[in-house]
Amino acid sequence: MSNREKEQVIALSAVFQAAELVANLAKSGQVDQDYLQPLIESVLTLDAPTTEDIYGGQWDCQTNLAMGRRIARQALGKDRNSLNPNTLRYALSLVHLESKLAKQPDMLSLIGQRIQQIAAKQSHYDSVLHENMMAAISGLYQDSLSKLPFRIQVHGDSRYLQQAHIANQVRAILLAGVRGAMLWRQLGGKRWHLIFKRKALLAALEARN
Repeated sequence: MSNREKEQVIALSAVFQAAELVANLAKSGQVDQDYLQPLIESVLTLDAPTTEDIYGGQWDCQTNLAMGRRIARQALGKDRNSLNPNTLRYALSLVHLESKLAKQPDMLSLIGQRIQQIAAKQSHYDSVLHENMMAAISGLYQDSLSKLPFRIQVHGDSRYLQQAHIANQVRAILLAGVRGAMLWRQLGGKRWHLIFKRKALLAALEARN
């Protein structure tokens, strides 16, 4: 496994983790904060030496992106039929949405400026998952990505999706998923790789280091 492939599957795992968290949140109103935190922190990480560092350091199958790594292996492997179809749809939609964003330099500039502003406020709160932080990231999503012609439609239980704090979490996670998709593309990842480079990606996902 090359270092480039390792970095690619870290970014890909982030996309699938975001997709799975959105699917779970929309259905149950619950989200695993251990898996949510590295995604939200990745949005606010403006300067990191490696892809690994964006998601909390060591590429550890027990923490950080463990859920996304497992889901990505499932999606690319023989067990994909047991995957939540919404998770797969969201993951592919995040990759597609990012490809649209990449063609919008003004929107990218806006997102970069707003992320700097949000990151500067992080020290005021005890956690990046504080509801004010989540609301700020959600607002950024609404002011940018939600204005593109392609929108991700989230399906779930309306009792949960109509609650403001859950809607904020969903949008913040989607933004984190787009962040992962952007890294995936910047590292050379392409949508067709999910079909024609499946074996290589699976090998990288299954590697221990």
